[in-house]
Amino acid sequence: MNPFTLSFGKKPTQFISRLAQTTEILSDFTASTPSSQLYMLTGVRGSGKTVMLSTISQELRQHANWIVLELNPTRDLLTSLAAKLYAIPELHTLFVKAKFDFSAFGLGVTLENSAPVTDIETVIELMLKKMQENHKRLMITIDEVTANENIKIFTSAFQIFIRQDLPLYLLMTGLFENISEIQDNRELTFLYRAPKIILDPLNLNAIAASYQKILNVSPKVAQDMALTTKGYPFAYQVLGYLWYQEQPKQLADILPALDQYLQELVYQKVWQELSSQDRDVLAIIARKDKSRVKEIREVLDFSSSLMSVYRERLKQKGLIDTSDYGYLSLTLPRFENFIQMYHSE
Repeated sequence: MNPFTLSFGKKPTQFISRLAQTTEILSDFTASTPSSQLYMLTGVRGSGKTVMLSTISQELRQHANWIVLELNPTRDLLTSLAAKLYAIPELHTLFVKAKFDFSAFGLGVTLENSAPVTDIETVIELMLKKMQENHKRLMITIDEVTANENIKIFTSAFQIFIRQDLPLYLLMTGLFENISEIQDNRELTFLYRAPKIILDPLNLNAIAASYQKILNVSPKVAQDMALTTKGYPFAYQVLGYLWYQEQPKQLADILPALDQYLQELVYQKVWQELSSQDRDVLAIIARKDKSRVKEIREVLDFSSSLMSVYRERLKQKGLIDTSDYGYLSLTLPRFENFIQMYHSE
């Protein structure tokens, strides 16, 4: 069975962990006094957001005092949360003993001498307080959030719960533009203070070591494969998958297939979501390994301030590297081939 995968949204058998960033979140959440009860993971499509979320979830599930629940961002999140909490046997017992009447929401039965709770936020507040009394912590994960009404209502309620010092933690993933749109909501300004982790490329040495061990290739081939991926997690999976399947004589033999998978599964969607001027900037950058910012400005007739806007936006989207002062380069592997073809069209 191929240890690599082409599927999105599922933790693969083989993956490169992000030790520093994962440890940062776990250490904070498990601290006696957390500095933040909310983290947001963002990055370009295929950057490993879901894998990191799953890794953190699995780690916390190993602790007896933690409950970890995943919610669907397209549904009524508060009602879903209450229903999932009520369905957990050990928590259900606590709620029944406390004689909470949640029958108004289809949870349990009507209790004599107990007024039914008719507000969903009050339901969750009572549940969380009972969990707190029993030294339980709850982490909620929401994958690929968008700025819909469900998210706005839920995050507003979350802010109220944490102000009451309740043991509730939230880990969300999303594309940069979706996370930013949520933060830009005037009613959710507290989200600006929440840590936002932008997923950087994976460690190339770790990728090469993984390829060498799993695929039994030489150190030189493993290094060339790692460099080809540029540390992009989805490319790491695709290239490993293709080598395992095809057993090629040389790396060049599977590069056309790599390009096809990257283009069909990621790059076309990324390209569609860009403005025409975003595309123009990327097309200039794609001409060289590194492009001078000054030259890009001159070709596109951009002012310094306008260039700064596109530079920052494309950087935050995870599409360009700005670490070399005065120069810009593409972060995604072999993206220049796609850009040169589709921009000309």
